[in-house]
Amino acid sequence: MASSPPYPPYPGAAPGGTPRHPHWWQRPAVRYGAMVTLLALSGLVILALVREQTGTRGFLVGLGLAVLPVPLLLAAFRWLGRVEPGPWRNLLFAFAWGACAAALIAIVANSFATRWIATATADPAGADTLGATVIAPVVEETAKAAAVLLLFLFRRRDFHGILGGVVAAGFTATGFAFTENVLYLGNAFGTDQLTGGSGIASVTAATFFVRIVMSPFAHPLFTVLTGIGFGAAALAADRQRVRRVLLPLAGLLLAMGMHALWNGSATLGQFGFIAVYGAFMVPAFGLLTWLVVWTRQRELRTVRTELPAYAVAGWLRPAEPFALGSMRARRLARKFAREHGGRPAARAVAQYEAYATSLAFLRHRGRAGKAGADFVTRERELLLELWRRRAAARPALEHAARLTAPPVPYGAGWAYGPVPARWPAQGQPPYPAYGENPYHR
Repeated sequence: MASSPPYPPYPGAAPGGTPRHPHWWQRPAVRYGAMVTLLALSGLVILALVREQTGTRGFLVGLGLAVLPVPLLLAAFRWLGRVEPGPWRNLLFAFAWGACAAALIAIVANSFATRWIATATADPAGADTLGATVIAPVVEETAKAAAVLLLFLFRRRDFHGILGGVVAAGFTATGFAFTENVLYLGNAFGTDQLTGGSGIASVTAATFFVRIVMSPFAHPLFTVLTGIGFGAAALAADRQRVRRVLLPLAGLLLAMGMHALWNGSATLGQFGFIAVYGAFMVPAFGLLTWLVVWTRQRELRTVRTELPAYAVAGWLRPAEPFALGSMRARRLARKFAREHGGRPAARAVAQYEAYATSLAFLRHRGRAGKAGADFVTRERELLLELWRRRAAARPALEHAARLTAPPVPYGAGWAYGPVPARWPAQGQPPYPAYGENPYHR
């Protein structure tokens, strides 16, 4: 019988096994502090730049109007990510990056490039057109993609697939669009102040209608293409390095192309905007909406398919895989826990659902031969997190299963592959069998 391998070494351990303290720049507090400082400084600079361009009154008007679609967009993307909700700190980082860092990069780079082209060609009007249709899409989509790339590189445990990329991209683009709308609406209000425009015929009303009513989804739509590319790359095996590089690049190029088409619609004549909006933007929005909703349902099916093996092993109750694979059952479970145990119990159930979903996705990747070398370690971590929360979660999930799930066949029908843990002893948690990952080849 093969012996179990040792526990993985401490990340800072030396080859001989002696712990080694990480360098000061490798400490999490230093990295978090540097990122918060960067975003805060970017926010202060972008605030000063926008206020300088719009004036104080214009800034306040633009801020009040631009914030209107933000809660709806964030709620929509959060709903898409409810199958496996990521930590709020990741989403706050994405939104802050879009609203502060990406917006600052775009304003500075777009202004510099447009002025350089105008000086080199002595054609300010042509420089503005070229800047809007070529420079701006490249700069803005690259700046927004940087947030998704950072999450992809440094928060891979919270970045499991297409929906993870879509949610990260959506939050980033919503933040960027918010800052941009403040600038555009503030400038429109300033124009009305100079020309005396007011009411429906004002520039502010027209800008509000185009940017807030008709196309609040424009920037999220572009950047979601980049997020899909990163999400598809996250599903690839570690050895598929070319695919993991080309898929995000393809998504980024598609985002730039659609952005350029949208910005260039103003140059296509009187009805160019309406033509592009109706022929490209609305169908693309509908297609991507269908894709992400279909992906959401497929992820729920993955949860229902993969978790029964852990129920056979004793980690889950028989009805739990069905309850965890239904958003309605999850909602009922959290409600039951809140009514009988208060907010701490509801929070424990929500965490249980998130860890169980991560476990299902991890097993799915393992069965497809795409799991990393830390499969066994990560699986054990997730299983123990579930075990710690079982007291609050199990009654709530069983209650939800009775209301929503069909009867569960228990037996040979659950042979979904090698069982990763043994049945627990009386009063003891089951422990996964250490050894070679049975799914990793």
